[in-house]
Amino acid sequence: MKHSSALILTLAVMLSMAAPGRAQYRAGYSELGDSDRVTSLKRHVATVASAMMEGRKAGSEGEKMTAEYVTGIFKEYGVDVLSGESGDPFGILQENGDTLTSRNVCAFIHGGDKALRDRYIVIGARMDNLGTGTMTIDGNKVEKIYSGANGNASGVAMMLELAKMLQTNKAVLRRSVLFVAFGASRESFAGSWYFLNRSFSDVSNIDAMINLDMLGTGYDGFYAFTASNADMNAMVESLSGELQPIRPVLTTVEPYPSDHVAFYDKGIPSIFFTTGRYPAHDTERDTQSILDYETMEKELEYIYSYAVSLVNGPKPIFNPSDVVRLSGGVPDAVPYYDCDVKPSFLGSDDPKVFLQKWVYSYMKYPEEAIKQGIQGRVLVDFVIGEDGKVRDVKVLKGADPLLDDEAVRIISGSPSWKPGKLRGKKVSSEMSLYIEFRLEKKGTRSFGFKKH
Repeated sequence: MKHSSALILTLAVMLSMAAPGRAQYRAGYSELGDSDRVTSLKRHVATVASAMMEGRKAGSEGEKMTAEYVTGIFKEYGVDVLSGESGDPFGILQENGDTLTSRNVCAFIHGGDKALRDRYIVIGARMDNLGTGTMTIDGNKVEKIYSGANGNASGVAMMLELAKMLQTNKAVLRRSVLFVAFGASRESFAGSWYFLNRSFSDVSNIDAMINLDMLGTGYDGFYAFTASNADMNAMVESLSGELQPIRPVLTTVEPYPSDHVAFYDKGIPSIFFTTGRYPAHDTERDTQSILDYETMEKELEYIYSYAVSLVNGPKPIFNPSDVVRLSGGVPDAVPYYDCDVKPSFLGSDDPKVFLQKWVYSYMKYPEEAIKQGIQGRVLVDFVIGEDGKVRDVKVLKGADPLLDDEAVRIISGSPSWKPGKLRGKKVSSEMSLYIEFRLEKKGTRSFGFKKH
């Protein structure tokens, strides 16, 4: 795509807005009640996911402009920047022999404990997205932009505000904190690989990593994935005993492969915070309108508490035997939304049909739950095999053991599906569905449904 002097002017305007005391985002009348933090989150997403970034494809001018914006915000917040004005560039050799130039942005808060300040916690978020594409409508070619507001302008915005919070309270930090906005994450996590293998020389001193990716759709849940690391899980559980505005659901199923994978490859314990997959993922519909900023603010509060605990606590131990279900959850299972031909039940690929025709038709509301007035929503994850049979049924977010057990029972007993396909071949596919148990009146019960 050609970039003219108009783009250079746009870049200059954007950079000036990233300077201290200036902001690109301007609140409308409907947003006057926003907190300062929500206003800042909106400001970052509005810039990173803006049309002028053109989808931030790895190696593009838009990705470079995003790196310059992130650099400017780190400086505005008083966080030391370790990379150049437009990041730390690196090359990726393409199949055609050309070299694609991407970049990471690295920033730093120095810890105050003499014994621990040369140990590091890395907090990362991917910058890049899919870029642009061309489609034909009524015979006319139309360019569409994959803005990636949730994937992953939301994670970049959260990282920037987390940096501000930690910088404000740096006196309490024992370890040092490295912030890395990863470039070319969509290119096999090239930015995180480069950081660990070429850019940062003290990798052996990294004690843990926090990955922030797709955090804007909290209305569908908030999750933490550690690949079952006992120490990282224990920290999540310990925070559950404290007053928090929101708490993540610990999941043993990787919600989405992201830059934490490169850190696991180096034996570095990592936690991945995310709100999970969503229907607009990797489409032009992934715009600011789908983001839930109020829930993002609550997530940010929790992640800040977790980060402080990790920075100041004992070093988590990496146990290779704990690393299960990395890179796509259940081995060889393709996420439902990634199938070219989605799995179908009774001729329909809409999960609502499965819920209506099977789950809510044959599910039994536990009598003891009725007596105790127990109701709620259970998030169940399962796999539809290449043979169409349902397997690996697990509760990701429970409501009560009585309801959880019934949800697992009814999903496990499902009749066979027509399996999904990817690139013309049958594949095992992974789905997550909410099953709702609702009591309307004493002695009566009802079921509802919601697709996750």
